[in-house]
Amino acid sequence: MKPFDFEALVNQALTELPPEFKRQLDNVAVVIEEWPTEEDLQSIKAKPGTLLFGLYRGVPKIARGANYSSLPDKIAIFSGPILSSSPNAISAKQKIKEVILHEIGHHFGLREDEIRKAERRRKSGGG
Repeated sequence: MKPFDFEALVNQALTELPPEFKRQLDNVAVVIEEWPTEEDLQSIKAKPGTLLFGLYRGVPKIARGANYSSLPDKIAIFSGPILSSSPNAISAKQKIKEVILHEIGHHFGLREDEIRKAERRRKSGGG
């Protein structure tokens, strides 16, 4: 898949976000990077061989003070791991959507275990 095609899938996933999420994404840039760096992997204490699909870099909304102002937070979407684990464009688009929602959870201040629990509920049809 060409970088332009991957970018189009990311943009499509962003436009399909629920409106209540879009409204809350102030001061957040979504960027596409090919692969995570060693620093990225260390920042989440990843085990060797971990495929990192995305990463939230910033200050969660719940940790911001009244006078918060900063450069935009970033949600990095890593094309290499997503494409290497996706057999086709439909699968890649679904993975991109899942990754964006996951990283938005971190933007809202959710811990990894809370996000995983919400993902399991969503996949089982529980909300």
